[in-house]
Amino acid sequence: MARFEELEVWKRSARLSAELYKAFAELRDYGFRDQITRAGLSIPSNIAEGHERDSEREMATFMNYAKGSAGELRTQIYIGMDIGYIEREQGKRWLAEAEEISRMLYALIRAIRARTP
Repeated sequence: MARFEELEVWKRSARLSAELYKAFAELRDYGFRDQITRAGLSIPSNIAEGHERDSEREMATFMNYAKGSAGELRTQIYIGMDIGYIEREQGKRWLAEAEEISRMLYALIRAIRARTP
């Protein structure tokens, strides 16, 4: 399998995480800022960690963690839009990207499990 840096799902999730950090750098609500940036950062981090593990089973587990973090991120985006921290159009773009990342992770998890005896 390719290096994790070559995986499209890792590249996209790392870009999304960087966007979140930039967007919330000045937000004074430290709790919200910390939570949403951590969820975003957790996606590419778990992809990388899973990819570096010794077994297919462990890899699938970490990809699953990344998928869970994508769901957590979507929840925080919805809340951020509702409380006025995230402009609606930007929120919709981030939601679409997080959903696509989830789909990509689901496909990757299925592929890993299919080749695991």
